Amino acid sequence: MPRTNFQELLDAGVHFGHLKRKWNPNMEPYIFMEKNGIHIIDLQKTIVKIDDSAKAIKQIAKSGRKILFVATKKQAKDLVADLVKSVGMPYVTERWPGGMLTNFPTIRKAVKKMISIDKMMKDSSWDNLSKREKLQITRQRAKLEKILGSISDLTRLPAALFIVDVLKEKIAVREAQRLGIPVFAIVDTNSNPEGIDFVIPANDDASQSIKLIVGAMTDAIREGLNERKAEKEKEDVDSPSSKKAKKKAKNEDIDEEDVDADEENDESDED
Repeated sequence: MPRTNFQELLDAGVHFGHLKRKWNPNMEPYIFMEKNGIHIIDLQKTIVKIDDSAKAIKQIAKSGRKILFVATKKQAKDLVADLVKSVGMPYVTERWPGGMLTNFPTIRKAVKKMISIDKMMKDSSWDNLSKREKLQITRQRAKLEKILGSISDLTRLPAALFIVDVLKEKIAVREAQRLGIPVFAIVDTNSNPEGIDFVIPANDDASQSIKLIVGAMTDAIREGLNERKAEKEKEDVDSPSSKKAKKKAKNEDIDEEDVDADEENDESDED
């Protein structure tokens, strides 16, 4: 069953592309028609692409790996942050830190710096600092939090990126492509789909369009995480140590029954 339907996409304005004069010719396969000088996206193809992307993203989540979401445009940042936080995935909704992927060890050092500041604020060394030093460190912490707080749990390179607007996030796309990291993206008619592994042709400016598509991806992630959890629980139940514990408990129950039976026999003999 498709994750979305034609009417949902229509209501969210997913079909509205850009002015014809702003189009990228590589998006032609995804354009249904032109109306009043605006390109209209073929929603039947969008439905298929959403399903394909959700299926792949679900498998990544099920494997325990991370998908990094990138959406720094004003109408996307808050709603993407809320959706992605609900499934525990990292995201960038402020300025993309240059070298975020290609210079990942440096980014991790900055994250560790943020963590060390947090530890320092909790121990006695914080009290020994002057008021001015405390202010400087607090400001530094706030700056790091704004840029890196949402990726603090990303201990290694992500398994994939999900991009809202490949034109705006071209640096992130370029870094991912350079490292061979798969890119999922909402691609509008003014953008180039070439080099994007999973293209979702859609309006990347309307908040409802973005919310609908990113919501479909986070639903897929949630499903993948739940399946991973269920499989792990089943493995724990079926593991040798679990079976051994069950067998031991069963033997103990049998021993207790034998003891009870012996006591009953002793009482009977006394009578």
